[in-house]
Amino acid sequence: MVLTVLSVAYPFAPVGPDAVGGAEQVLSALDHALVEHGHRSLVIACRGSLTAGELIAVDTLAETVDDQVRERVWAAWRARIREVLRRVPDAIVHLHGIDFPAYIPEYASTLATLHLPLDWYPAWIFRPRANLWLNCVSEAQHATRPAGAQLLAPVPNGVSHALFETSLRKREHAIMLSRICPEKGVHIALEACHMADAPLLIGGQVFAYEAHRRYFEESVAPLLDKRRRFLGPLGFHAKRRLLASARCALIPSLVAETSSLTAIEALACGTPVIAFANGALPSVIEHGRTGFIVHDAREMAEAIAAAETLDPAICKAAAAERFSLEKMTGRYFRVYEQMAKQLQASA
Repeated sequence: MVLTVLSVAYPFAPVGPDAVGGAEQVLSALDHALVEHGHRSLVIACRGSLTAGELIAVDTLAETVDDQVRERVWAAWRARIREVLRRVPDAIVHLHGIDFPAYIPEYASTLATLHLPLDWYPAWIFRPRANLWLNCVSEAQHATRPAGAQLLAPVPNGVSHALFETSLRKREHAIMLSRICPEKGVHIALEACHMADAPLLIGGQVFAYEAHRRYFEESVAPLLDKRRRFLGPLGFHAKRRLLASARCALIPSLVAETSSLTAIEALACGTPVIAFANGALPSVIEHGRTGFIVHDAREMAEAIAAAETLDPAICKAAAAERFSLEKMTGRYFRVYEQMAKQLQASA
């Protein structure tokens, strides 16, 4: 069966192999896998995105993302989705943005992947709706679903096989890869590295939200110095090199992480992960084997010193067994096929 899939990205983050956000990385991986397997991939995303399939680019540039900007962009997203579905009526729609309730197509066969904590979405999306399927990205996230919600089985995230092939000599730095916003706890990673007298490299992006910019200026920038640096967005190859050579990866998230691609990527590179016990993180990291689960900056500092006792080969093997890209794309393809068959049956 040849599939036609219209992937719809979060409007304010570019899609591509070098994307910062986990949802954008998953969308990019599926886009490339569809094309590689002879399917048709269409992607609605902001200008500046890079895709293997056909990109329908929309200009979403704004100095600050506020309610007025969101409404304008959501109207553009709805219009693009309608245009594509008129042109390609047999397309399956796959929504990835947290704001997808603002542009769900009314009649198309639609899958929405819930990349973020379920209580961040409006409650009404969990009520049964014709032609709308929902899936989580981990068992831990799936377990938090509201009573009565009918979700597909979770599809765990997977990472590129190129990460598993990377082996570099370990250096002294810790690494953190993240959007720069309060809930990611970047300031806590900095505090822990100051306590541990350890260098820290931070890769990520400050998006155009006033709260995110204020957080960087007030809570992150004052803790930066020559040994603890903010590098900005990292391309795939730079990210792979810095992850593979890091002593450890830090994830002091203050919210329930639904999966954490950063943790999986680090393990695939043979780098142990030190994280807070939020959401799916305790199920991704095997405490004392592939990393450490900690509870505050002081414990994180102690774990940074202990990270060199963990075996990179064990980290790689654990990630390869559970989080391969092929497993993830295969599961989504099976969902797509099921949706396509139902679409054909109702035609």
